Amino acid sequence: MLTLRKTSAGFGLNLGAIDEAPSPAAREVTVEVEFAGICGSDVHAYEWTEGYGFMVPHLPIVMGHEFAGRVVKAGAAAGVKEGTRVTVMPGIDCGVCPNCARGDSRNCQNRASIGLTRNGGFSRFVTIPGANCLPLPETVDTELGALTEPLGVGCEAVLTGEVGLGDTVLVMGPGTIGQAIALFARAAGATRVLIAGKADGPRFDVMRDLGFTDILDVAEAPLRDLVMAATGGRAVDVVLEATGYPPSVTDGLGVLRKSGVLVVAGIHPGPLTLPLTDFVRARHQLRATHGCARPTWDKVLGLMAREPESIRPMISHRLPLARGIEGFELARQRAASKVMLRP
Repeated sequence: MLTLRKTSAGFGLNLGAIDEAPSPAAREVTVEVEFAGICGSDVHAYEWTEGYGFMVPHLPIVMGHEFAGRVVKAGAAAGVKEGTRVTVMPGIDCGVCPNCARGDSRNCQNRASIGLTRNGGFSRFVTIPGANCLPLPETVDTELGALTEPLGVGCEAVLTGEVGLGDTVLVMGPGTIGQAIALFARAAGATRVLIAGKADGPRFDVMRDLGFTDILDVAEAPLRDLVMAATGGRAVDVVLEATGYPPSVTDGLGVLRKSGVLVVAGIHPGPLTLPLTDFVRARHQLRATHGCARPTWDKVLGLMAREPESIRPMISHRLPLARGIEGFELARQRAASKVMLRP
């Protein structure tokens, strides 16, 4: 079957055929993948930026961790019936380490990741644990279902930032995660959601299609000037960063009110230089978010079930898996918002 794999440490991916996915064990299922999204972290792995060396012992590996499809084979104890339309949680817990034993499976010490440390969704079939499959609501098709994971990441960031009713929020980065953050900040009751990016025309357009009008282009003026002009000189309550560009964190702190929260969601290729005295005197709270907790998936699916079409504008390109490299280049060059591949 045709797959998109990372085969070696370095730039690029390999588009080629491998054997069919193995038959599922008792607690596993085989999913026929209908849609798989290209994530920003997939692009980082494609470029082989710093921070992805953990993949080396697992290469070659079929990538893809944002996907949905239909269960075509199910083991006797999989807990999912054949024919079920599912979205897939990519994190696999070991169940036996000290953290798992005390119920803290999100911090599993031996955590595996579908699409990064074991074969993922850039293939027609993939065999995975049944426990990682969540049935899709009737109103949510598998194309939208493939957005569940990035939407969960955005929702978790908003929960981490404790966005509340009446808040003014700044989202830094208009990519898929930034879009998800903006959607859930609005759902959490934020009065205004400002979106900052740099010469990001296609993704700014997606933000507008999602209903956001406060678009700030830092290619035109410094972030602080743009925010102060938009808010009438008032600092924002929460900053949610999804740029992957370390200096943006410092820029965000510069427009954050005293005691405000800045959440870092981006994956960054280098260190951050932080003006600590200013940080301390402003009593700013700097928090990190990564992935999403199991209950967050339920929140996301609940929102998707109520308003499925409201999120479809996030998808800008649909390509067959055979054009997967083209899709990666579109994402890499920021010429696309979310690229969906059809295995």
